[in-house]
Amino acid sequence: MSRKVHCVKLKQELEGLDHPPFPGPLGQKIYEHVSKEAWKQWLQHQTVLINEYRLSSLDPKARKFLMEEMEKFLFGDEDVQLPDEFKPVE
Repeated sequence: MSRKVHCVKLKQELEGLDHPPFPGPLGQKIYEHVSKEAWKQWLQHQTVLINEYRLSSLDPKARKFLMEEMEKFLFGDEDVQLPDEFKPVE
Protein backbone atom coordinates (compact mmCIF):
# COMPACT_ATOMS: atom_id res chain seq x y z
CA MET A 1 0.00 0.00 0.00
CA SER A 2 1.46 3.34 -1.02
CA ARG A 3 1.62 6.27 1.35
CA LYS A 4 -0.31 9.41 0.34
CA VAL A 5 0.66 13.01 1.06
CA HIS A 6 -0.95 16.31 0.26
CA CYS A 7 1.82 17.59 -2.02
CA VAL A 8 2.74 21.22 -1.35
CA LYS A 9 4.16 21.58 -4.87
CA LEU A 10 1.36 20.03 -6.92
CA LYS A 11 -1.47 20.94 -4.48
CA GLN A 12 -3.13 17.52 -4.51
CA GLU A 13 -3.18 14.17 -2.72
CA LEU A 14 -0.54 11.97 -4.36
CA GLU A 15 1.77 9.06 -3.64
CA GLY A 16 4.50 10.02 -1.19
CA LEU A 17 8.18 9.12 -1.16
CA ASP A 18 9.14 5.74 0.26
CA HIS A 19 11.69 7.33 2.63
CA PRO A 20 13.25 10.75 3.29
CA PRO A 21 15.56 11.70 0.38
CA PHE A 22 18.38 12.61 2.80
CA PRO A 23 18.88 12.87 6.57
CA GLY A 24 17.91 15.85 8.71
CA PRO A 25 14.91 18.11 9.19
CA LEU A 26 14.66 19.17 5.53
CA GLY A 27 14.72 15.55 4.35
CA GLN A 28 11.91 14.76 6.82
CA LYS A 29 9.90 17.80 5.69
CA ILE A 30 10.20 16.68 2.07
CA TYR A 31 9.16 13.14 3.04
CA GLU A 32 6.05 14.42 4.81
CA HIS A 33 4.91 17.06 2.29
CA VAL A 34 6.27 16.28 -1.20
CA SER A 35 4.96 13.64 -3.63
CA LYS A 36 7.03 11.26 -5.72
CA GLU A 37 5.97 13.18 -8.82
CA ALA A 38 7.11 16.55 -7.43
CA TRP A 39 10.42 15.01 -6.29
CA LYS A 40 10.91 13.58 -9.79
CA GLN A 41 10.29 17.07 -11.23
CA TRP A 42 12.86 18.52 -8.84
CA LEU A 43 15.48 15.94 -9.86
CA GLN A 44 14.95 16.86 -13.52
CA HIS A 45 15.19 20.58 -12.71
CA GLN A 46 18.30 19.98 -10.59
CA THR A 47 19.94 18.21 -13.54
CA VAL A 48 19.29 21.27 -15.72
CA LEU A 49 20.82 23.55 -13.07
CA ILE A 50 23.89 21.33 -12.66
CA ASN A 51 24.46 21.09 -16.40
CA GLU A 52 23.73 24.70 -17.34
CA TYR A 53 25.72 26.22 -14.47
CA ARG A 54 28.37 23.49 -14.65
CA LEU A 55 28.11 22.83 -10.92
CA SER A 56 30.33 20.40 -9.04
CA SER A 57 28.90 18.34 -6.19
CA LEU A 58 32.28 18.75 -4.48
CA ASP A 59 31.88 22.53 -4.26
CA PRO A 60 30.18 23.64 -1.02
CA LYS A 61 28.84 26.79 -2.76
CA ALA A 62 27.20 24.64 -5.45
CA ARG A 63 25.62 22.36 -2.83
CA LYS A 64 24.30 25.39 -0.92
CA PHE A 65 22.91 26.86 -4.16
CA LEU A 66 21.14 23.58 -5.01
CA MET A 67 19.64 23.30 -1.51
CA GLU A 68 18.28 26.85 -1.78
CA GLU A 69 16.89 26.19 -5.26
CA MET A 70 15.32 22.92 -4.05
CA GLU A 71 13.50 24.71 -1.23
CA LYS A 72 12.26 27.39 -3.66
CA PHE A 73 11.19 24.75 -6.18
CA LEU A 74 9.36 22.50 -3.71
CA PHE A 75 8.04 24.92 -1.09
CA GLY A 76 8.11 28.40 -2.64
CA ASP A 77 5.14 30.04 -4.28
CA GLU A 78 7.18 31.90 -6.86
CA ASP A 79 8.03 30.42 -10.23
CA VAL A 80 11.54 29.01 -10.46
CA GLN A 81 13.53 30.48 -13.32
CA LEU A 82 15.67 28.37 -15.62
CA PRO A 83 19.12 29.66 -16.56
CA ASP A 84 19.05 32.17 -19.44
CA GLU A 85 21.30 29.89 -21.48
CA PHE A 86 18.92 26.91 -21.17
CA LYS A 87 17.35 25.83 -24.44
CA PRO A 88 14.92 22.90 -24.08
CA VAL A 89 15.26 20.08 -26.58
CA GLU A 90 12.36 20.17 -29.01
